[in-house]
Amino acid sequence: MACYNAAAYVEEAVASVLRQTWTHTEIIVVDDGSRDASPDIVKHLTEIHPGRVRLKHLKHSGPYPARNLGLRHARGDYIAFLDADDWWREDCLEKLLTTLQAEAADLSYCGWQNVGEHILSPEPYVPPAYEKEDPVAAFLKSCPWPIHAALIRRSVLDAVKGFSERFFSSMDYDLWLRILAHTTNIVRVPEVLAYYRWHGNGQISATRWKQVLDALQIRRDFVAQHPDMVKHLST
Repeated sequence: MACYNAAAYVEEAVASVLRQTWTHTEIIVVDDGSRDASPDIVKHLTEIHPGRVRLKHLKHSGPYPARNLGLRHARGDYIAFLDADDWWREDCLEKLLTTLQAEAADLSYCGWQNVGEHILSPEPYVPPAYEKEDPVAAFLKSCPWPIHAALIRRSVLDAVKGFSERFFSSMDYDLWLRILAHTTNIVRVPEVLAYYRWHGNGQISATRWKQVLDALQIRRDFVAQHPDMVKHLST
């Protein structure tokens, strides 16, 4: 969990993990140089839940270096990412893990809902079953799911070397494309299990023009690096 100036939300985000029906979890919160009470709140949570909640600190560098730091300290065989202002339904991890293991997949993903004021798409959304269609074509159209709507085998994240840190935004999209190049063994859980809070308070997703430019370059890089995967697509 990357956390930057999320004092208003981080306790609720952590609580949504602690409430999970799958209880064999560790929560690594990486405070990315917050200037508010976020680290104090998380430190208190580590004292209440010793061994379950861990706190790491980073000089302000952005969410992707923060997530990579968390990855370096993670001890589990499966990894999920949850930003400090979002939350999961109580059975999110259990359903993602059960489906992933039942299908012997490398990654499982689910539906999500945007919540908050003045959002364009407040309706719950369940993505298509990409694995039954053409995932390359679908992923190149748009980011397939938000950062907190997937569970990934640790071995896969190690193979792709975690998050790139080359751009300000869209590095979650970059991660999904690099994982797709490594494995297409993915599986959908057709339910809304993740919730994305829109508040516009310094969120990367609020900088739309930067996201568009970074995502365009990420697509170009994928096409250039994996010509065999895109040769069936029309230009």
